[in-house]
Amino acid sequence: MKLSGLFLVFAIIASPAFAEGTSLGRGEGGRIVDFLPIVQQYNAKGELFRIQGVCKSACTLFLGIRNVCIERDATLMFHGGHDIQEDITGPDTRASRAMLDRYNKALRQYLLEGHYMDSGEYHTLLGSDLIERFGYKECPASLSDISAG
Repeated sequence: MKLSGLFLVFAIIASPAFAEGTSLGRGEGGRIVDFLPIVQQYNAKGELFRIQGVCKSACTLFLGIRNVCIERDATLMFHGGHDIQEDITGPDTRASRAMLDRYNKALRQYLLEGHYMDSGEYHTLLGSDLIERFGYKECPASLSDISAG
């Protein structure tokens, strides 16, 4: 009995569903140029990428990964991108366009119509909102969820 339970744990750990990347450690955002290669890498490989915890600013670029999922309790924080060369923040900066281009149509429209990309002030959406209102995929149960149950 113990051996079969141990085998199940190893099978779960080794399964592709639990080998995905995660936004953890990148949630505070940063420079867009540091995030775009990660988006490109995951899009090229097609692997699952999990958005979890707090995901601010450039971290939201991960929504542009074609096999992205969002945990219901994640918190995503959006704002207008800052263009250092032009020294402006707003929806027409190159930084904002780079972010908006990676969001799905419904989210992009919501952010633009609400003028949430017009300033550097954060606008917060929960993972559950992104799943239910904007059609993003919910993440499958994680290993910690399985072992806690």
